[in-house]
Amino acid sequence: MDYLQLPESITEKSTPGGQILAESKQRSSSDNINSPQTSDNTCIPKDFSCIYNKDLLPALSGEDTTKSFFQELVNILLSYVCKSFRRSSKVLDFHHPHQLREGLEGFSLELPDQPENLEQLLVDCRDTLKYGVKTGHPRFFNQLSSGLDVIGLAGEWLTSTANTNMFTYEVSPVFILMEEILLKKMQEIVGWSEEEGDGVFCPGGTMSNLYSVLLARYHFFPEVKTKGMTALPRLILFTSAHSHYSVKKSAAVLGIGSENVVVVKCNDRGKMIPAELESSIITAKDQGCVPFYVNATAGTTVYGAFDPLNAIADICESHGLWLHVDAAWGGGLLMSKRHRVKLQGIERAWSVTWNPHKMMGAPLQCSAILVKKRGLLKDCNQMCAEYLFQTDKHYDTSYDTGDKTIQCGRHVDVFKLWLMWKAKGSEGFESQVNKCLENAEHLFDNLKQRPDFELVFKSEPEHSNVCFWYIPPSLRNMSPGPERNRRLHEVAPKIKAKMMEQGMAMIGYQPLGDKVNFFRCVFSNPATQTEDVDYLLEEIASLGHDICIRTETDL
Repeated sequence: MDYLQLPESITEKSTPGGQILAESKQRSSSDNINSPQTSDNTCIPKDFSCIYNKDLLPALSGEDTTKSFFQELVNILLSYVCKSFRRSSKVLDFHHPHQLREGLEGFSLELPDQPENLEQLLVDCRDTLKYGVKTGHPRFFNQLSSGLDVIGLAGEWLTSTANTNMFTYEVSPVFILMEEILLKKMQEIVGWSEEEGDGVFCPGGTMSNLYSVLLARYHFFPEVKTKGMTALPRLILFTSAHSHYSVKKSAAVLGIGSENVVVVKCNDRGKMIPAELESSIITAKDQGCVPFYVNATAGTTVYGAFDPLNAIADICESHGLWLHVDAAWGGGLLMSKRHRVKLQGIERAWSVTWNPHKMMGAPLQCSAILVKKRGLLKDCNQMCAEYLFQTDKHYDTSYDTGDKTIQCGRHVDVFKLWLMWKAKGSEGFESQVNKCLENAEHLFDNLKQRPDFELVFKSEPEHSNVCFWYIPPSLRNMSPGPERNRRLHEVAPKIKAKMMEQGMAMIGYQPLGDKVNFFRCVFSNPATQTEDVDYLLEEIASLGHDICIRTETDL
């Protein structure tokens, strides 16, 4: 039996949600004619067929009806959570966009003019989950953010219930203090002193990286805030060829221009080459441009590579440049005594992006921009809106953090992480990170032994990324060359399509540089075990064994 799979007798009889769900099924068995059915043939109790949104709180006498509605909704969510951890369940029930648009088995995406009853809404909730992707499934390997942390989920539910805003202490007192405590803890783990450090939680790593460019520009050229880019020289920033595309996007959004992002060469393992960075900086200066910012990556998206931070920091100090470390993916390794050495030198950065919704398993979204210089966020972004940030409030207005951000309204992303940290402790996160990297090592070791797979690079993975090709029988005796590459390029997409149609696992693929499409397996889900890794390889081999790829003469 799966270690995370509850027996049916427990899920339907012993747990409170399961008991109510079982009773619901029994009640609905006699009501099938009149009650709408979900696509998995379970019925919503008939009681809700004449009940509408207007009957819920804040309606008078709406409390009991609201409780009943929420209980049914909780049953749906509990069933989905339990199913997400069962290896016998599908990762996804794939349908093409036109199929979902046209409606499936009573599930319609169209918006009505007249209100629908709660019975139909509960059916829609079930079907929304049914046709989505179970990113918490142990065999979902498709993205850097995966897993379904139960404590984090509870935190997200509470956050939505509170439904408040992070701009002032007066409307979000507890969450504001939690953010301060979390940011200080993360800054301490990065290695900054108690006198240093500021930050804010952002809607994703792209926004965190954008903040870093925004702050760097303001630090060197504060006049940009009022006079704009016309008052500035031609600015140049530097990032590696394997870095995230958000660096170029940030330059475009901020008016610097994507053509003013210099892409620095990497070695075969995907690490920035310091000598190439130095040469690029000197070239930019010789051309009359003004270098001001370098982005180093700690955990690249595809290879999981870590740039040599100390060597890059030396160059930045020599030229007086802002060093940002994009540790959106790799920041979680700071929690591990075994692996944090891979980020050696990160304490020398002026800013750091760290996404707990990736390696630490917090529910999406949860990303922080950490800034070494205190006060810079506020100086750069403050607009002193008097309807929010009055200076004569009766409490310490330094806790009105909204003017540090480029947003006005800001979602509470801190509580779920704070609650998870309380539940796991730093040691729990360390164990979680170590386990994910052990899974990567297990996959790497298996791939080395198999003639039907080929590793993209031979060195052991630094992070939990493992990149490889599946070689079908028809290609195993082919000599390397353009024709083999052309045919190999088609293998991963064909296998991925079959895999999604079957729905029992999910993995990503991509080309990179001169390398044709290859699979990238990443581990960030603590529910994934070595048996799931073994299953993935067997599934790929089974789906790809008889794959037919036409020769160039057949085209």
